[in-house]
Amino acid sequence: MARLARTPGLTDVQQAMLETVRAFVDREIIPHAQRLEHDDVYPDDIVAGMREMGLFGLTIAEEYGGLGESLLTYALVVEELSRGWMSVSGIVNTHFIVAYLVSQHGSDEQKQRLLPRMATGEVRGAFSMSEPGTGSDVAAIRSRAVADGDDWVLDGQKMWLTNGAHSSVVATLLKTELGAESVYGNMTTFLLEKEPGFGLNERLPGLSIPGKIEKMGYKGVETTEMILDGVRVPASAILGGADRAGRGFYQMMDGIEVGRVNVAARACGISIRAFELAIAYAQQRRTFGAALVEHQAIAFKLAEMATKIEASHALMVGAARLKDAGQRNDVEAGMAKLLASEYCAEVVQEAFRIHGGYGYSKEYEIERLMREAPFLLIGEGTSEIQKTIISRGLLREYGIR
Repeated sequence: MARLARTPGLTDVQQAMLETVRAFVDREIIPHAQRLEHDDVYPDDIVAGMREMGLFGLTIAEEYGGLGESLLTYALVVEELSRGWMSVSGIVNTHFIVAYLVSQHGSDEQKQRLLPRMATGEVRGAFSMSEPGTGSDVAAIRSRAVADGDDWVLDGQKMWLTNGAHSSVVATLLKTELGAESVYGNMTTFLLEKEPGFGLNERLPGLSIPGKIEKMGYKGVETTEMILDGVRVPASAILGGADRAGRGFYQMMDGIEVGRVNVAARACGISIRAFELAIAYAQQRRTFGAALVEHQAIAFKLAEMATKIEASHALMVGAARLKDAGQRNDVEAGMAKLLASEYCAEVVQEAFRIHGGYGYSKEYEIERLMREAPFLLIGEGTSEIQKTIISRGLLREYGIR
C-alpha cells in the first residue's frame, strides 16, 4: 500500500480485501474511467466485477448471504473505488445505505426477502429524501402518504436519486399526518419495490422515473427524479412494518450518518488520486532546466496536499470506528465529511494547477476530478449544514448548565 492514508489496526482479512479492491481499481477502473465518464456510459462490466467480489453485500450479515464486514471496511473500500472513479463508488454507496436501513430498521420479513438479493447485487437500492424545492431542509418536504384502509397512497416528486433507474428498491421519506407534536414525528420511510428502468413502472403503477438528470460531473451513474402519482402500497411497505409509521425521519438520519462517512471516504479517494497524478506529473515535467518537483513552490504544494489527505483520512476512519462501536457519530461524521470534502476541492485544484495548461485538457484525468470534487461539497448535506450539525452537537456537550 502507498504511504498515504494507511489505517492502523486492520485485520488480515481487511488488508487482503483492500489489496484485492485496489488491484481491481488499477486493472479494471482507472484504464477505462476517462472514456466511460466522457461518454456518460453506465459501467456494466465494472459492476459485474464488483458483484463477483461480493461488494454489494459487503456489510450485509452472513446469515443473509453477505460478507458481514464493518462500516470501516466499507468506507475503506469506497475510498479505493473513488480513487479509480467516484461514480463507481456511488453505485454501491446508495445501495449500501438502503441495505443498512433494512438491516438496522427493517422487519424480519423485509430482511429475509430483500437482504439476500441485495447481497448479490440482484436487487439494488436507491435513497430518496430531497425534493425539487427542498434539499437539506428535510422538514419542508411536501410529498405525502395518506392511509387508505390497509394501504397507503403516495403522491409527490422526489429529486437526486442516485441509481434511480437501475434500482429495484427505493427507500423514500414522505410526510404522513399522524398527529405527532413535531413535524419529525409525522414522517415515514417507505420501501418502494419497482422494476428497474426509466418511464412508468409496470410493477408499481403511478411511479415513474422520467429520465436522468444531466450533470457536469458524476457521470456514468444515473441521477434521476421520481414521480409518485397515486402510488398504492400496503402498510408492510413501511420500513420496519406498519407500527414504525412516524419513525421515518429518525431512521433516515441514522442512514445519513453512515452516508456522510462514505462521502468523506469518497473525498479521500479522489484526493489520493489527485495527489498521485500531481506528484507523477511534477517529476516528469521540466521547466527552467529542472523537474517541477525541484521547484520549492511545487514541493510545498505536494507537502500540503499530502497533509490534508492524512487529516481527512484519519477523521473518516475515526467516525467509521465510532459508528461500528454502536455509538452516535453525528458530530464526528459531520466533521469528517466537512473536512474531507473541503480539502478534496483544495487538493484537486492544486493538482490541476501543477498540471498547468494540460490540466484543462480532456486527455488528462485531472480534468475529470475537477468536475467531480464539487459534488462532495453538497452531497449528503452542504458544508454549512455540517457546521450546523457539529455546532449543535458541541453545545449538547459543552452547554452551560
